[in-house]
Amino acid sequence: MNHLEIEYKTLLTKNEYQQLLPLFSKIKATKQINYYIDTADFSIRDAKMALRIRTFETRAELTLKIPQQVGNMEYNQFLTLKESHTFINICVLPEGKIRTLLTQAAINLEKLKVLGSLTTIRYEKETTIGLMALDENHYFDKTDYELELEVTDAEIGKEQFNYFLQAHHIHYKYAKPKVARFAQNL
Repeated sequence: MNHLEIEYKTLLTKNEYQQLLPLFSKIKATKQINYYIDTADFSIRDAKMALRIRTFETRAELTLKIPQQVGNMEYNQFLTLKESHTFINICVLPEGKIRTLLTQAAINLEKLKVLGSLTTIRYEKETTIGLMALDENHYFDKTDYELELEVTDAEIGKEQFNYFLQAHHIHYKYAKPKVARFAQNL
């Protein structure tokens, strides 16, 4: 499954996060663990891509993100938890589109390794302006908070995201992608 991901995000202070939590009071939080994968010399990052396995309670997915002029093309491959644990332990990519794309990009699949993980407690709901996610992220000894909005129209989405932030008295704070924040702390 692939789709074009267009999202806007802002880092939040702990107070801003707590201020937004009531908007998600009817939503059950999900725990997801992102395992970031690259080679020791960061050949995937250097090719401007990101590779991760995200595990949930009962399933997992392998995702390759490739930047586009607007947003990222996301290639997702669903895995069982057993398949994900096998990959995390021995780093052999399953057959499929992601393996093919990495091979075409001349990434040495023999050298893949899990760099570490980031755990997210996520509240997610569909809103009139797009799919909104409120995240609490834990990696290394850090905790950060962010709000994401996934939209289908980049211009309208940006406008509505900014309006939402203003309406809730939240100052926009640039949020690097989770993988970049994680890598910065390696």
